Amino acid sequence: MSEQPAQKKGLQNLRWFIQLSRPLFLLGLLLVYALGAGMARYLGATINWSAYWLGQIWVTLLQLSVHYLNEYFNAPADLDNPNRTFLTGGSNALAPGRLPRRTALLAALACLAFLASLTVLIIAQLNPAPAAYLIMGLAFLGAFFYSVPPVRLEASGYGELTTSVLVAFLVPAYAFILQTGAMHRLVAMSAFPLTAAHLAMLLAFTLPDYFTDLKHGKHTLMIRLGWQNGMLLHNALILTVYLLLLIARAFGYPGFAALAGLFSLPIGGFQIWQMRAIANGAKPNWNALTIGALAFFGVLVYLLTFAFWTN
Repeated sequence: MSEQPAQKKGLQNLRWFIQLSRPLFLLGLLLVYALGAGMARYLGATINWSAYWLGQIWVTLLQLSVHYLNEYFNAPADLDNPNRTFLTGGSNALAPGRLPRRTALLAALACLAFLASLTVLIIAQLNPAPAAYLIMGLAFLGAFFYSVPPVRLEASGYGELTTSVLVAFLVPAYAFILQTGAMHRLVAMSAFPLTAAHLAMLLAFTLPDYFTDLKHGKHTLMIRLGWQNGMLLHNALILTVYLLLLIARAFGYPGFAALAGLFSLPIGGFQIWQMRAIANGAKPNWNALTIGALAFFGVLVYLLTFAFWTN
C-alpha cells in the first residue's frame, strides 16, 4: 500500500522538475540555433549533423544551467511575487511543499559538469574555428554570471542586453560557425532584429515583477529606466525590428527572409497596443502581455528559420 503514495510523489516531483526546467524556453533556443544552421545551408554548406547536434546539446546544457541557477538564487524573491505569470516570476517548482531549493543548485552543477565534458568532446572531434571558442567562452560567462553573485547581471540593468545578445546573436553565430568555420554578414543581418525583439520580450517579462524586483533590490533594466521609459523602449524596439529588416534588405538580405519576418507584424502591433493600454491606465493582463511577448519573438524566429531552411 505504501508503494502507491511513493510512486505518486515521485511522479509529482518529476512534473515539478520538468516545470523547473522551463521546456518552453528550451524550444525557443532550439529554433534560434536552427536558424544559424539554416543560414549556413542556404549559403551552400552541407550540414554536418554530428556537429549540429553536439553544438545544440552544448547550448541546451548551458541554457538549463542558467534556468536552475536563476531559480536557486531568485527563489526568495519569486515566492514573494504576487504577479507571477505562466512565464515570469519563476517556475514555482521550489514553492513550499514542492522541490527543495537545493535541487536547482544540484541540477545546475550537474549540467555544468556535463557541459565541461561536452566541451572537451567538441574540441577533440570537431576542432572548431577559433571564433567558436570565443563564442563558447563569452556565452558561458554571460550565462553563468546572469544570476550568480557577486556579478548578478540580471540585477544590474545589463542582464537583459547580455542575454539578448547571447540568445539572438551568439547562438545562431555558433551554429553557423560549426558548419562553415567562419562568420558571414547574413548572421548579423538576422541577429540585429532578433536582438531587438528579444530585448523587447525581456522588458515585457520584467514589467509584472516591477515592484517585487524593486522591493528585493533587483535593478533590472525596466527599473533603471523607470516603468514609463521602459514601456516606451519596448514599443520602440518592436518598431526597430521591422526597420532593421528593411535596412538589411536594402543591403542584400534575402527578400524571402525579410518578407517572412514582416509576417510577425500583427503580433508586434498587438504587443505595442497592450503596452500602450497599460501605460494609459488599463488593468494589466500580465499573462496576455507575457505570452504575447514570447509569441512575438518565437514567431519571428520560426518564420526566419523556416524561410532559410526552405530556400
